[in-house]
Amino acid sequence: MSATDSRPLAGLLVLDMSQFLSGPSAALRLADLGADVIKIERPQQGDLCRQLYISNLELDGDSTLFHTINRNKRSYAADLKNPEDLARVRKLIERADVLIQNFRPGVMEGIGLDYEKVRKINPRLVYGVVTGYGTQGPWVKLPGQDLLVQSRSGLVWLNGDASQGPVPFGLAVADMLAGAHLVQGLLACLVRRGITGEGGLVEVSLLESTLDFQFEVLTTHLNDGRRSPSRSTINNAHAYLGAPYGIYKSADGYLALAMGSVTRLGQLLECDALAVFADPRSWFEQRDEIKQVLVEHIATRPTTEWLAKLEAADYWCAPVMDWNELLEHDGFKVLDFLQDVVRDNGASMVTTRCPIRLDGLALKASRGSPTVGEHNVAIDAEFDLRMGVVKGSVI
Repeated sequence: MSATDSRPLAGLLVLDMSQFLSGPSAALRLADLGADVIKIERPQQGDLCRQLYISNLELDGDSTLFHTINRNKRSYAADLKNPEDLARVRKLIERADVLIQNFRPGVMEGIGLDYEKVRKINPRLVYGVVTGYGTQGPWVKLPGQDLLVQSRSGLVWLNGDASQGPVPFGLAVADMLAGAHLVQGLLACLVRRGITGEGGLVEVSLLESTLDFQFEVLTTHLNDGRRSPSRSTINNAHAYLGAPYGIYKSADGYLALAMGSVTRLGQLLECDALAVFADPRSWFEQRDEIKQVLVEHIATRPTTEWLAKLEAADYWCAPVMDWNELLEHDGFKVLDFLQDVVRDNGASMVTTRCPIRLDGLALKASRGSPTVGEHNVAIDAEFDLRMGVVKGSVI
C-alpha cells in the first residue's frame, strides 16, 4: 500500500476467511476502498470458488469468477487444523481490523476462532459473518446456496409471466446482496469503533438479504390481506405494477416502458385503442388487456421510431440493449467502468471497477487475484509470523 493512499480504508487490515461469493465480494469492496485484504485459504486447493466455473472459462488455472471476486487481495495459505498455521492466523487476528468468515455455524467454534474467543484476542476487531439462514432454527445446517435461498424466499414468484411458474434471477442475487449488506454493517461498526474503541459482531444471512430485497412488495403483501403476487400474463416486469410496465417487441428490437399514463401513451404512439382506459385503476385491473394492445401496436414500427416520439415527450422508456450494444455506446464509455487487472506472473483479464466514486475519482486497482499462498513469505515477514513462540503456542 502506498504511503500516499488517500482512499478512506487505507491502513486497515482485513482478513478474508470466506469463500465462494458473498463474503469475498464484501472483502473485495473493502479492498477497493483502500483496505489491505489478506485472503486466508487452505493450502493447495484454496477457495473452492477457484474451480467454480462460469461457461467453463478459466485463466491461469483459476475460474474467471474467482479472478473477478478476488482481485486486489493477497493470499495466505493456512491449514486451520494445523496448530502451527492456526497460531500464525491468530497472530494476524491480533493485528487485524476486520475478519470475514462464512463457514457453516459451528465450524469456527470448533477451531476456536468464533467471535467470543476472537474478541479476547483483539477487542477492537470487527467480525463479519455470512450464513445461509441465520444461526437459529431448522434451516441452520442446510446449504446456503443462492438458488436454494431464492427458492425459499419467495423471490422466484415475482419473475417471469404468470404462466411460467417460479422463475429465478439469472444472477447470484442472494450472494451479492448479502455481501453488500455485510459491507454496510462492517463500515457502521468501524465508525462506532472510532468513537468507543470497541469492535463488534456483524451478521448477515443470504435469506434475510433476499427478504430485504423484496421489502416493498413483501410489505404490500403483509398489509393487503396476504394475497399472493399476481404477475401479468403478458410481458410481466413487476407483479405489483400496472400497464404499461414491461418490455415489448418492436419491428426490429425491443422497447422498455416504465410507469406512465396509459392514455398519454396512446396519444404519443397514435394508438387510439388505449383511449378507453381513462380510469387509472384500470391500468392495473386490466393490465393484460392494455398490454395486449401495446404488443400488437409496438410490433409495427422500429424501436428508434417509438423512442423518438416518447423521449421527446419525456415519457419513461428505453431501448433494450445487449452487452455488445452497451459496451459500444458513449453512455457506457463515459463511465470508464472497465479495467485491466494483472497477476504478478503476467496473466491478465478485463473486468469491471468499483462502482463507487470518491472525490470525483473512479476507484481502480490493477492487482489481479492471487495464487494460493502467493504472499505467505511476504506476510510472514511483514507481521513477524516467524517460527517461535506466539502467545504460548509453539510454532
